[in-house]
Parts: sequence; structure tokens; C-alpha cells
Amino acid sequence: MTALPAVEDRPWPGLDVSGVRVLVAGFGVSGYAVADQTMQRGAQVLVVDGKDTEEVRERARILEVLGVEVRLGAEHTTALPADREIDLVVTSPGWRPEQPLLAAAAAAGIPVWSEIELARRMQAEGGPAWLGITGTNGKTTTVTMLESILQAAGLRAVACGNVGLPVIEAALDPEGFDVLALELSSFQLHWTEHLDCEAATILNVSDDHLDWHGGAEAYARAKGRIYDQVRTACVYSVADPVTLQLVEDADVVDGARAIGVTLGAPGPSELGVVDGLLVDRAFVENRRTHAAELASLEDLAHLGAHDAPPHVVLDALHAAALARAHGVPAHAVRDGLRAYRLGRHRAETIARVDDVVYVDDTKATNPAAAQASLAAAERIVWIAGGDTKGADVDALVSRAASRLVGAVLLGRDATPFLEALARHAPEVPVVRVEAGDTGAVAARERLMGEAVGHAHRLASAGDVVLLAPAAASIDQFRDYAERGDLFAAAVSRLPGEHR
Repeated sequence: MTALPAVEDRPWPGLDVSGVRVLVAGFGVSGYAVADQTMQRGAQVLVVDGKDTEEVRERARILEVLGVEVRLGAEHTTALPADREIDLVVTSPGWRPEQPLLAAAAAAGIPVWSEIELARRMQAEGGPAWLGITGTNGKTTTVTMLESILQAAGLRAVACGNVGLPVIEAALDPEGFDVLALELSSFQLHWTEHLDCEAATILNVSDDHLDWHGGAEAYARAKGRIYDQVRTACVYSVADPVTLQLVEDADVVDGARAIGVTLGAPGPSELGVVDGLLVDRAFVENRRTHAAELASLEDLAHLGAHDAPPHVVLDALHAAALARAHGVPAHAVRDGLRAYRLGRHRAETIARVDDVVYVDDTKATNPAAAQASLAAAERIVWIAGGDTKGADVDALVSRAASRLVGAVLLGRDATPFLEALARHAPEVPVVRVEAGDTGAVAARERLMGEAVGHAHRLASAGDVVLLAPAAASIDQFRDYAERGDLFAAAVSRLPGEHR
């Protein structure tokens, strides 16, 4: 019998996975999708995951009926299986390179791919174009804005990757998409060799996930992989020199252009803002003397408590640049941005109570993300704190100090925030909400209710009460979404006129 070629040697696009012995490492959303899509196409699939909960077991039962083997429990994640050969490992993005099973695969010469790498290889020739987005902050807003613009242009497009559909489901969709708008994390990019986007952007780069990558340089390098083999446009932020450097270092297809995005007046090959208009001097016939009007700031005004904040405008410009790189007309950019609404928990205006605006940006889980929200209003009562993961909040508090009229601190250890506020905003009243035991939902409701009550008492007409914790939620809440949901529920119970 003739041996089948190794999976990494099989031709692609349209990679045939029949007969490939696939180990799926991690049984989250992307792991389930990989197991399902490869099993349907004749692969022999084994899934392993350290979690053994009822929720995971229920997902496992669905696939096991279809012939996928699932092994749950930590003992299955410490080494390659001893009872079978493996041709390919497809890893969850959260698994670190030194994880024992992945390290064993690498030592044995077994390829370790992300779901993204597998999707790119399995997608058929002539399949949907890929427009990629990464960055420390703003990815989800930008990718969903891009989806809205593409759909306004009449294209069958979907946001996928770190949001929405898994990429492999979108890439292999039987009806076929015209364009995929991909949100990609540094974890996903680390495990991806062939992305080959038509156009891609890095929104910004600031310190995050340094423990996973081993340092700032490796983290930035992982982000930079999104530009590799870009065919049309590498979009970067003019105000962030790291993103420009990553463009300059990228191995792109001949003819790909560097396209800058700025909140100021754009130069040639840039998009920017002039007299309240978003304009394009990159994708026009004579970019040295002409610009195309894409939208107005008024078209984005619904995306903020007091008009669209600068970081949202910048996200819109990045989305517009990618859409224009794909050939989308200017009117579709305008229509898509007018139709767009921010997702849950991302600078989401919850309510106006007695002329105080309450904003849920619980997704701001690091200082850089919180900085954008804190710059979007003039007078802020700030609800902050949580697990900082070792991040320094001093610079954040220093920049925001002049805008703060009060601060309410959550988190089991509020020390970093207390010390920074004492240094940079000693006159600002600060309330520390005692942590207590937050193991039960009722206790977490009590905690957030106290925080919102204190913020309500500190705020005056015209102020913004902002939940932008600059920290992860895991020390007190189930996740950032629960933190935001409890905030919204507590606001809904406040006395006063709600609008």
C-alpha cells in the first residue's frame, strides 16, 4: 500500500485531510470546530482537554456519536498518546509553546498548527478574501465595524476568529463568503505560518500577555506575523512607531503598500480626519492632490457618551482602510459606520440617570484599554481594579488624573490603584469596596451594587460613571462579561430618572 503524504507536504489550498491522524489540543470553541470540520472530511480525530466538566462532557458526547474520540482530564494533556500515532496537532490558542504535549510534538517533528493555519490550508482555491486585524486593544470593535462596512457594500462577509464564527467554519462554509474579517490574537498568530491576507492591520502594540510570549519583543513579533505575505495593503497606526516597524520588517508580496492611519490630516497613502470628515488619500487615483470623503464624525456620534471618542474614530479608520484595500466604495464605508453599533461591554452606554452617563467598558482588562475610555470624557467617576496581572497602572492614573472626580476600587488587592491615585490625584475622593467572599453570585451582586452606589453618590450632573477596570476580572467575578452584566443590573436599580 502506498503511504499517504505527510500532512505538511500535501498540496493546498484545498488541503485534503482524509486519513490524517489529528490531535486537537483543547476543546473550546475553535477546538470543537476543528474536530467537527476535519472529521467530516475523513480525518481520524482525537480531542484532549484538561477540563472535565459537565459542559465539556456534553460537547464531547455530540462529537463521539460522530466518531470523534474525546479524552478529558489533565492526565491526557501531559504527553502525546501512547496508543496511537499522530500526524498533526491543532492547538488551542491559549496553550503555551512549552506545554508538555506541544513540546513533545515539536520534539517528535509533528507539526503544531493553529486553527487559523489549518483553515487557510483547507480553504478552497478562489475562496473568500481574508482581511486581518490584530492589536492589543480595539480588535473586536474594528473587526465588527469592518463586517458592517463590507455588508453595506453588498458583500457576503462575516467577522470571525477571536469573535463570531471560528475561522475554519467561515472558510469552509458551504454557501461561501466573499470576505472574512478576521480578529486574531497574538496566541493565534504565534501558531500560524501561512496567513496570506489580502490586507491586514496592527491597531496598536502595548505590553500584554508578556508572560505567555516571554517578553515584549516576542509579543510584538507575534503580532507582526499578520503582515506576512500580505498582497495589497499593510495598514499601520502613524502614532504607533512599533506598528510601522513591523510593516517594514514584514515579508510581503511585491506590490503591497504601507497605508498609514491617523487622527490628523492624512498625507499621501494615509487615511485621516480633516474638518470633521474621515478622508482617504491612499485608495484614490491621484493621492498626492486628491482625497475621498468616506464619512463624517457625526456618522460615528452614536458610538460614545459624548460623541465618538478618539480611539473609536481610529478603529473606524482602520476598518475603512481594510475595506478600501478590498475595493469597497466610499459610500459603503459611510453606510456601514452609520449602521454600526458597539458590542456588549465595549464602551457601552448603559443608561443616563439624572444627567449622569453610565458606561460599561468592562472589556478594558489592561491599562492601555482603560486609557482609551478614560480619554473619552472630561469628568469621570472611575470604577477600577481587579487582577492587574502585574501590569503597571501608574502611567494610566497619571494621564487620567485631571479628568477624575472620584474613584471606586474593586479587586482583592487595590494597592496599585491606591498608591497611584495617592501620587497623581491626591484630591480625588477614593472609595475602596471591601472584597469579602465572592464565591456566590449573590455576593458578587452585592459587591458591584456597592461600587455603583458609591459612584452614584460621587457623581454630579454631566459626569460619566465609567467601569473601565484596567484589570482582569478573575479575582472576584466569573469573567469580564459577568462583571459588566452586574454593573448594568446595579445601574438599573439606581433611584432617579432613567433615560
